[in-house]
Amino acid sequence: MSLREVLASDGVVFTGEVGPPKGIACDELWEEAEDFRGKVAAVNVTDNQSSVMRLSCLAVCIKLKQMGLEPVLQMVCRDRNRLALQSDLLGAALWGIENILALTGEHIALGHPPQAKGVHDLDSVQLLQAIEGLAQGKDVGGNRLDGAWKKVKLPRPTDGSKPKKTFKYEGPVSQNCPSFFPGAVVTPCADPLEPQIIKLEKKVEAGAKFIQTQAVYDARQLEKFVKAAEHIGVPILAGLVMLKNARMAQFMNENVAGVSVPDAIIKELDSAAKEDRKKVSAEIAARLMREMAGMCKGFHLMPLGWSECAVQAMEAADLR
Repeated sequence: MSLREVLASDGVVFTGEVGPPKGIACDELWEEAEDFRGKVAAVNVTDNQSSVMRLSCLAVCIKLKQMGLEPVLQMVCRDRNRLALQSDLLGAALWGIENILALTGEHIALGHPPQAKGVHDLDSVQLLQAIEGLAQGKDVGGNRLDGAWKKVKLPRPTDGSKPKKTFKYEGPVSQNCPSFFPGAVVTPCADPLEPQIIKLEKKVEAGAKFIQTQAVYDARQLEKFVKAAEHIGVPILAGLVMLKNARMAQFMNENVAGVSVPDAIIKELDSAAKEDRKKVSAEIAARLMREMAGMCKGFHLMPLGWSECAVQAMEAADLR
């Protein structure tokens, strides 16, 4: 089943995530993707994550599609102008990749090489509008896509006068237009929350059909966000980054805007023996998912290389 179909069905939905390497050695990447087989509805592929040059996310999505997995192509506005973004979207559609997650992208200063320059020709809302436009057979400039509109010859005037137009366009022709299922992101623990809700409303108005959130580790904060966004009307998947140790959790608190890992979880991670860290991380994620179940449609797990641990968390949560 497609992600579109799964999100429209009953039950809790899980999605996973993999990050392309900085190179073409992909054995570990394919193993991580295989860990998710039969466990998640779709697998996100990050786009130059952390502003670091990596293997093309579109190329990885094509490979996952060939492997029989359902990919979600992440697209950041940081690295491409509107020409390149639309070109890659059409390329994705050609390969049957429909799920697109529109993102602004981390600031270029956070990554490397330091000489890189951010583009930001479009923002995430405008990218969603571009996706919707392509699905209707037109680019962001309003120009028709080749073959997307039927050219119909007009009859000659009966009075013998010269016609102003000899043909018209009818359409769009659906089979010649790309098909997309676009999504967007939101930070549910942001303070203040209202700007996030306003931006989310704009994203849904622009065409977002599902939402994946930034990492959230407090059920009360998620509940507050869900209540504020209950009028949005699209499925929300709460995000969880698999926490590898206390130092990582503290780093996220200090450096990732809108993410707050409670002190109790940090202490739990800190007290875990090195050989038990994956087990404890899975237990924390499973517990959080059980606490948050019913508040959202499901969960988006970001394992950062710990795909097996993420699968263990889903199984331990026992929400199916």
